[in-house]
Amino acid sequence: MQDQIRTVAVIGCGVIGASWACLFPSRGLNVLIYDPAEGVQKMFERYLQNAWPALAALMPVEGVWAKNYKFIDNLESSLSEADFIQENGPERPEFKQALMETLDQYSRPGVVISSSSSGLPASKFIGRCQKDPSRILRHHDINDPDFYRSLGKKPILLRHEVPGFVANRLQAAINSEAYSLVSRGIVSAEDLDTAVTSGPGLRWALTGPFVTNSLGGGGGPNGFTQRIERLGPAIRAWEEDMLKHRFDWSEESVSVLKEEASKWLDSVDWDGVVGKRDQMLLSLLEVNSRTSKL
Repeated sequence: MQDQIRTVAVIGCGVIGASWACLFPSRGLNVLIYDPAEGVQKMFERYLQNAWPALAALMPVEGVWAKNYKFIDNLESSLSEADFIQENGPERPEFKQALMETLDQYSRPGVVISSSSSGLPASKFIGRCQKDPSRILRHHDINDPDFYRSLGKKPILLRHEVPGFVANRLQAAINSEAYSLVSRGIVSAEDLDTAVTSGPGLRWALTGPFVTNSLGGGGGPNGFTQRIERLGPAIRAWEEDMLKHRFDWSEESVSVLKEEASKWLDSVDWDGVVGKRDQMLLSLLEVNSRTSKL
C-alpha cells in the first residue's frame, strides 16, 4: 500500500496535525494541508523549521523535501489529489461527523481516511458517510499498517473499540493517580515527575508493563506469573486505596491540583526541557533502531 501513496492530505494543522505534516515530507511524500484557522501557515512553518533537524537525525532526508507541502483553500476540490488522508480535527463528535462526511464524499474510492482522534472510536463519527465508511479508520487499528511502518511507526491492533484506545487510557490511568497524590499533598508535582522519570519511565521506554513485570518476577516466561503470585495481594491493597482516593475532578480538587502544579511548572526552563527531551528521544530511538536489528 505504501508504494501507492505519493500525496497525503493533512486535515487540521494544530499540534497533532503539524507533527504529521512535518513527518510526511521527511519521508519524501507530498503534503496538502488544510486548516481554515488564521495564521496557521506561519505557525506551521516555524514548527517545521524547529522539527526538521530532529527528523533528519532519525533518517536520511533530502533538504528539498522540506518544501514538499502546500496549503489548500478549497478542501472539496483538492481531495481528489490525495492518496491518503490524515484527519486531525477537533475532538467534537458533531464536527467530526460533518468533516468525515465531506472527506468521504470528495476523496477517491479506496483512499484511506485515518483519524488522529484521541479518544473517539470510529463508530462515533462515520454515521453520515455514504460512499465508503469502511475505509475510515483510527490509525491504531488500520487494517493495512504497512504505510505507517514505512514512516517509522509501530501500529498496534485493537480487537474491540474502547474510548481513549490504548496509549491514552494508560496515560489517563497514570495521570489520575498522579493528580490524586499531588492534590492530596502526599508529594509535590516536581517530585512526582522525578519519581516517573527516574524510575519506571526509564524501563517503560524499553520494555512494556508485561515484560517489565516478568523481569521483576525473576525474568523469563514464568516471571510474570511469579510476580503476580508473590505481589498480587499487596498490589490489590494498593489499588483499593487508589480507588478510594481516586481523583474526583471536583472543582475544589482541580483548583488545588492547578495550584500545586503551577508551583513546579512556573519554574521550569521550557526551552531547556524541550531541547533535552528531543535530544534524549532521538538517542533512544537510535538505540532502539539498532537493537531491533540484532
